[in-house]
Amino acid sequence: MSSPDYQERRSQLAQYFDRTAFEAWRRMTSDAPLSRVRTTVREGREMMRATLLERLPEDLAGKRVLDAGCGTGLLAVDIANRGAEVIGVDLSPNLIEIARGRTEHSPGETGMRGTVAYLSGDMLDPSLGQFDHVVAMDSLIHYGGPDVVDSISQLAKRTRRSIVLTFVPRTLALSLMHRAGKLFPRSDRAPAIEPIRQEQLLQLIANRSELSDWQAEPGPRISHGFYTSQAIALTRRAAHP
Repeated sequence: MSSPDYQERRSQLAQYFDRTAFEAWRRMTSDAPLSRVRTTVREGREMMRATLLERLPEDLAGKRVLDAGCGTGLLAVDIANRGAEVIGVDLSPNLIEIARGRTEHSPGETGMRGTVAYLSGDMLDPSLGQFDHVVAMDSLIHYGGPDVVDSISQLAKRTRRSIVLTFVPRTLALSLMHRAGKLFPRSDRAPAIEPIRQEQLLQLIANRSELSDWQAEPGPRISHGFYTSQAIALTRRAAHP
């Protein structure tokens, strides 16, 4: 069961991505010209997408993968190109429609070996079924540490092999940037990001009994202009049927 804080923040994010900043994120994930600030965010996100892909097998044929918080589908398509059956879920119906439209025109150009199905809803919905791998790129960065680990625990119940996600590391530079309000223009700034120290996140994971058979390994940190995020991979210690 998700906490009240999670539910409230989920509602705020749904409104933000589907209404307030829909056009901004459509442009962010395209080739459209951007401001200097948003250009660094786009470039940083591209670096992180490549980082997460490095933590998935090159051959995903026959595997089922959840892209939790898929946005406009860039990562989902990359994963499908490796042969996976990808389920892309996002809170924003508008972003899902963009993802569907772009993916329909991409298979012939990208040589997609697998498939992608997009759904608007909650990435923690048990009805989505079982997965071999889960990726969540910047999908949990607006939630506090306990809610992040609770989300990981819920996903772990339905995941056989690995969960790869990102978090925002707590640093002095990032804290000062947030205080100055320079990440985005005030008119369409997202709900606050919730930075967390790497050591604190690892301890929260270690303290969860539901994750006792999972090994957490921090990955690279991407700090590029106005984009800062760090990867972390959780892998089952033993084979899961």
